[in-house]
Amino acid sequence: MKGIIAAVPTPVDGDGRALQEPFLEHCRWALANGCDGLNVLGTTGEANSLGIAERKAVMGWAAQNLDPARLMVGTGLTSLADTLELTRAAADMGYRIALVLPPFYYKPVSDDGLYAWYRALDEALGESPIAIWFYNFPQMTGVPIPVDVVARLAAARPARFAGIKDSSGDLAYCRSLVAAVPGLSVFPSSETALAEMQASGFAGCISATVNISAPLCAAYLAAPDEALAARIAETRRKIAAHPLVPAVKYLVGKRSGDPVWENVLPPFTQADTPSRAALDAI
Repeated sequence: MKGIIAAVPTPVDGDGRALQEPFLEHCRWALANGCDGLNVLGTTGEANSLGIAERKAVMGWAAQNLDPARLMVGTGLTSLADTLELTRAAADMGYRIALVLPPFYYKPVSDDGLYAWYRALDEALGESPIAIWFYNFPQMTGVPIPVDVVARLAAARPARFAGIKDSSGDLAYCRSLVAAVPGLSVFPSSETALAEMQASGFAGCISATVNISAPLCAAYLAAPDEALAARIAETRRKIAAHPLVPAVKYLVGKRSGDPVWENVLPPFTQADTPSRAALDAI
């Protein structure tokens, strides 16, 4: 998988239950309007605010109705057993890639501890072909995934540990991964990194704001242009100036005409009136 990947949001009703039809409508729109793939149940998808049964339901909707080759799914939880359960379920549904957060409750986590946790997941998966991609988001987890740990795991099991989404915003870290781990698919979390995708060896981007900017991003990759790059960066900046998940969901609702997208799961709150006015101007 490479290119423009949208970290898709999850629509919910007023009681917090995930909704299939608006979810699939937006996924299909994204794939038809510039996205090469989708990240289901990541941070933007409010995965850690959903229970395991609800996550399996959403995973199933995507796998049964979309091309699994264009999907990756977040399966990382603090418990190794729960992570294994979700990852096995994803593999059974046909997903080829699971995006897995590090264990993020007990801190500090040693490099050897991180290595052991991911290797335990790998070994428990046995002959399952599903790839494990690291999800580095230390601002949320408090557990950065060091380059050396990624390199050790990729050297031990290159087919299993084949990629990473980095949401730290540190492009130097991403460049270090490219240099240290040949063949690793490295995805920064901002579409602004597309401007150096080829030069730095990135595989693309996995981004929340791509849910809105995908057509611009696809146009840029087809014909790189400084003015278009500046427009992409400004669109992202304007969206990210507000709480990101409510902002993205509000804009998806505006595009689709479905107000259900304004619903968010606690601890998020809906986009407020000043945010809506600013987002309407994008």
